[in-house]
Amino acid sequence: MTNIYMPRFDPAMETARIIEWIRKEGDRVRKGEPIVKVEGEKTTFEVESPIDGVITKIMYPENSEVKAGSIIAIISEQAAEGGEKPRVKATPIAKQIAEEHGINLSMVKGSGPDGRITKDDVIREIEKAKFKPIEAATVKIGEAKVLRRLRLSGLRKTISERLTYSHKTIPSASIAVDVDFEELIKLREMMEKSINIDISLTAFIVKAVAKALRKHIMLNSSIEGDEVTVYDSININVAIHTEDGLVAPVIFNAEAKSIEEISKEIKTLTEKAERRQLTLEMLTGGTFTVTNLGPYGVDTFTPIINPPQTAILG
Repeated sequence: MTNIYMPRFDPAMETARIIEWIRKEGDRVRKGEPIVKVEGEKTTFEVESPIDGVITKIMYPENSEVKAGSIIAIISEQAAEGGEKPRVKATPIAKQIAEEHGINLSMVKGSGPDGRITKDDVIREIEKAKFKPIEAATVKIGEAKVLRRLRLSGLRKTISERLTYSHKTIPSASIAVDVDFEELIKLREMMEKSINIDISLTAFIVKAVAKALRKHIMLNSSIEGDEVTVYDSININVAIHTEDGLVAPVIFNAEAKSIEEISKEIKTLTEKAERRQLTLEMLTGGTFTVTNLGPYGVDTFTPIINPPQTAILG
């Protein structure tokens, strides 16, 4: 028997959420094959099987919040060599309904004779697992009708906690300056024609910020407790909106990269963010953040500082 543990993706991580069991209880798996998709504080990961075997036990259903280091599944090598799948006592109709709704019967507590799982047991499990909107007619807050309640996922929850912490604990001041981009837009058009690729305006902003930070290096820093750390490397987080929330992958050593290189990297990181393929390495190590809402028609806004950084450009 081999235990599968909830990995710890970074030292500060306490829990992660099980998004999807890619392989189910009783499935044969190969070493290195992804068996479960989990969501940490910053991104999603697939946990792979360390051995060839059969998944004999899944400890937590999907959407469970699990402590790092906890056993989430058990894989048996003996079962892979010819053992039988663990049998679950259930009525035929219960098995049929469970199969139709993707319910793992081994996670259902039976109320029938000898613990046999009945139709009602499965239906109760379906109702528990179902994310039901709360009916507006029955739940009210004051006079406001509730349409639905949404559970904060690991990523959204982390974003909420970090930005709330920043807003409450980091004294901030903002300065707004109008900048005429007319000549910059002409330059971009010339460059696009000469190299035959689209260049993001954000790439120009990132490059300009990197050069400015070299002149004003104290802004390229972080603050924790009573200590300020000033960095020599200029690594720019670029805020990207996804369906799961806001993420800010890093353009490392932005000062040394050309505008074309930065633009290509932003495009690649945006695609990875939309596909939930950002790794922890892509999200950590930033020294300053840029967030651009210009494409959405926004003229001026005050972004919240990305802790523990000391400044942000919006």
